[in-house]
Amino acid sequence: MLYLLKVENIFSGYGKIQVLKGISIEVSNNEIVCILGSNGAGKTTLANTISGLIPVSKGEIYFEGKNINLLPPHERTKLGIVQVPEGRKIFPKLTVIENLEIGAFLVKDHKVKNETLEYVFSLFPILYERKHQKAGTLSGGEQQMLAIGRALMSKPKLMILDEPSMGLAVKIINTIFKVILDLKKDMSILLIEQNANKALEISDRGYVIETGRIVTKGYKEELKNSEDVKKAYLG
Repeated sequence: MLYLLKVENIFSGYGKIQVLKGISIEVSNNEIVCILGSNGAGKTTLANTISGLIPVSKGEIYFEGKNINLLPPHERTKLGIVQVPEGRKIFPKLTVIENLEIGAFLVKDHKVKNETLEYVFSLFPILYERKHQKAGTLSGGEQQMLAIGRALMSKPKLMILDEPSMGLAVKIINTIFKVILDLKKDMSILLIEQNANKALEISDRGYVIETGRIVTKGYKEELKNSEDVKKAYLG
């Protein structure tokens, strides 16, 4: 089976500190796969390694069957991998529209760029209302919408979402997770999330990471019914 993303036995970390210790995951086309785990488990390191921000010290990463171990982040973005980082990382002094335009820096076709912009505004109408407003003045929920919108501007095949619900009110979380589920028809999503209940609601499959290793994996119903997952993550 040809997966969109295939991560095989990767090791990576920071300097001499090895965070990931033999992680293997797969993501198919038009699939939402969640990565669950506590703080410090290695979830963000996994996201950054797939995006090319952290080098692989051992193992292989394949995207559409191509080994991307040595590709820099911008080349991975060209292939269709985009990350919405933990904490949003929007450009606070730029306007909403300027932030979105930065997301489309690799898109050369102006018609495609404009169509994608309209699509983002249809998903998040509040961004259209705030398009000339400085991004730093937006609420936390609006900033998360902007971060997702900026990622969409690159026309991704795989979107990596790192803790999209962090620090948000329940109503906003529900809105954002509904959009994430809607996006599945156009792309695959790797969802890194501490809110296990919400993540499993919209995911097809999931993996649980502890101390840099996969300890449990399965379809969402299997994970929901796992006593270990219930005890540790579902409350």
